Order: sequence, then C-alpha cells, then structure tokens
Amino acid sequence: MYHRLSLIAQALAVGLAAIGIALAPGYLEIFTLMQVTLFAAMAVLSLSLAFIWGYGGILSFGQTAFFGLGGYTYAIAAINFQDSTYGILLAIFIPGLFAAILGYFVFYGRISDVYLGVITLTVTLILFNVINSTSGDEYHIGTAMLGGFNGIPAVPTFNMPFDPASPLSPEASWWTTGSMLLIVYLGLRLLLASPFGRVVVAVRENEVRASLLGYDPRMIRLITFIIGGAVAGLAGALYVNWGAFVGPTIFSLSLSAEIIIWITIGGLGTLLGPVLGCFLIQYIVASIGSQQTFNSNLVLGAVLIIFVLLLPKGLVPTIRDLALWLLAAKPGTGRSVKAELNAASGNPHPVGAP
Repeated sequence: MYHRLSLIAQALAVGLAAIGIALAPGYLEIFTLMQVTLFAAMAVLSLSLAFIWGYGGILSFGQTAFFGLGGYTYAIAAINFQDSTYGILLAIFIPGLFAAILGYFVFYGRISDVYLGVITLTVTLILFNVINSTSGDEYHIGTAMLGGFNGIPAVPTFNMPFDPASPLSPEASWWTTGSMLLIVYLGLRLLLASPFGRVVVAVRENEVRASLLGYDPRMIRLITFIIGGAVAGLAGALYVNWGAFVGPTIFSLSLSAEIIIWITIGGLGTLLGPVLGCFLIQYIVASIGSQQTFNSNLVLGAVLIIFVLLLPKGLVPTIRDLALWLLAAKPGTGRSVKAELNAASGNPHPVGAP
C-alpha cells in the first residue's frame, strides 16, 4: 500500500515539476527567473553528492573540484569551439574522467572514508591554487585565456545544438537548466531502482557481504564516484552558462560546506531532499544578501543547528515518517505500512508492541 502511494506521489511530483518548469517564464519576472535558474543549477550539484554520499556511502568534502572542472572545461571549450554543444559534453566527460583517475587510486588503494574526505578536500585546494596562479598571458588553452584570479569573462552561453548563431534566451536557459535538473533526478532515480542501484546500496551497507555475493565493492564505489563527478561537471557548465563567467572561487571550500548543509537539511539518503534543501538555503541566502541586517553565514549556521537538533533526519525523511505514522494509525492499516514505519524509524519491534 505504502509503496503504491509513494509511486503515485513521486509521479505527481514529477508531473508538477515539469509543468512548473514549462510555465515559470510566464509568471516570473526576468530577475526572479534568473535566480531560479541559478538555484536549479546548484540543485544538480546537490544531487551529485546526494547520490554518492546518501546511497554510495562516499562522503566527498571536495565535490566542488568536479564542479569547478566542469565549469572551466565548458568555458574553455565554448570559447575555442564557439559552440556550447561540445562544451557541455566535455564538461560531463572531463570531470568524470578525473573522478575515474582519482577514484581508482582511492578505492583500489583501500583508503578509508575519513582519508577519502581529506583527499577530495586537498584536491579542491590544489585546483584552486593552480587556477589562481594562471594570470599570465602564457597561461591559455587554445584561444581561451585562463585569467588567474580574474577568471574567464564573457563565456559564450548555451546555444541551440550545433548552431552557435542561435544563443538561448533567459527563458530558454531556464527551460534547459530546469529540464536538466529533472532529467538528472529521474536518471538517478531509475539507476537506483535498477539492479546496479541496489548493489550500490548493498555495498554501502556491508562491503564484506557484497563481496561474498560476487560483487567487487571497489569497482561499484568507483563507478558511483564517476557518476557523481560527471553530474557535478554538468552542474558546473549550467552554472557558468548562468553567469557567463568562471573564476577560481568556483572551487571554494565554503561552497563544499554548503552542499553538505543542503543535503543535511533536505535529508540524507533521498534525492528530493537535497534539491529542496538547496532551493531553501539558496533562497534564504539570496534574501539575506538583499539587506544588511543579518550575516548570511550566521543564519546558515543557526539553520543547520536547528535542523540537526530538531529534525536530524532532514525534511523529506521526517515528512515520510510522519506520513507512515498517520497511515499506521488508521484502523485496518495493513502490516506492510507498519513494517515500513518500523524500518524507517529503525525500530526492531512491531508497531504497537510494548
């Protein structure tokens, strides 16, 4: 019963999201539409970490490494090819390739999760310092000057596929970014529902048992890490398209911390939660930035503390548990709903047992 209701709710949510993406330009001012476009691009980034951390058990403190690589790859490719189509494809491929190389040494080197976080954080710092030191005229890739701390300005924005003469309008950019967010969400959802997705979760729960069943946990985690890197690279391209600029701050540690906050608030182990958490926090930060009364970092810290203390599971898991509890409280509720409630709450005893 609960599973059927969950599928109906998810289908309804996807349908409403598709309608919202299609109709938003007709109801939002151009400034608000551009803000929402930024939120959607960052939500794609949140999904990249939500997948590898919430389902793969891989906590990457340096997800902005792949985000920044995607942004710079898109900018350099778009300037050289004068066509965003190649830039988008390379922005997915290059971070994915980098994640494959880094992940190979990490996972096949049997480095523990704690050191994995330190390594990804260090890689982000290295990339920040490398890009920040490329301010001379000799630092260029093709016709694209890297610019050092000044970044790369006037990056060509998205155009129609293989048609550089037809750049996208702000409304079309929103449709593209919103659609990419929906496609990534559905793609990850379908991947997790596949046999491979179940193996990913199994490896997270118990690597030894997964290996005894014939799976290679190192390869599974590596593939998971690559997918997360590729999705983060796509988010980087969407971000650069929004601002037509990329600089070393795209590798910032503060953004890495923000991604973790988005997921913590939205709910670890879900895909919808990080998207909602991202939109919520980005909206709060944007609202605070328009006035000088409060410091945004102080407000973010307070919000995080409140959620950790009052809603440790995050928004989506808490709402899910509440819905299960309400269903289980109804007379004649089947055992499946009560079992689902027990599993969600971590209670080994049946509902209603003393």
